[in-house]
Amino acid sequence: MSDNSHLTAEDLEFLRRPLHGFLSVAGGTQPPQPRPVWFEATAEGTVQLFTEPASLKMRRLGRDPRASLVVAAPVGERERWVSVAGRTTVETGGAHDLSSRLAARYWDLDDETRARDLAAILATEQVRIVIHPETVQRYAY
Repeated sequence: MSDNSHLTAEDLEFLRRPLHGFLSVAGGTQPPQPRPVWFEATAEGTVQLFTEPASLKMRRLGRDPRASLVVAAPVGERERWVSVAGRTTVETGGAHDLSSRLAARYWDLDDETRARDLAAILATEQVRIVIHPETVQRYAY
């Protein structure tokens, strides 16, 4: 296992797969409660996801902007995971574009049900949460 503050080319290749990440945000007196999320690793080395502005994760990030995301290889593959932790920023622009890119990555949008699901997401206000890595840990076996 190694620990630094940057995503490597190998990390980015792994994180560009359609895998679920488990997001944890600082919860004050509450213990972390990871939630599965869609995410995108950017060429700049950040990780971003989208959510509704009134979501619980946004309320918690308003109190403490720290978050972490853990992504693991699925069962049947060799063990591997990447963990990214750092401060977040909330961006009001680009969330719908991100939603559309991620929906196309995770869903078959030729499926009418999934296309309607995406339309419902795009009909709601969304923001982007951007994690700026301060610590990156990884493991591969």
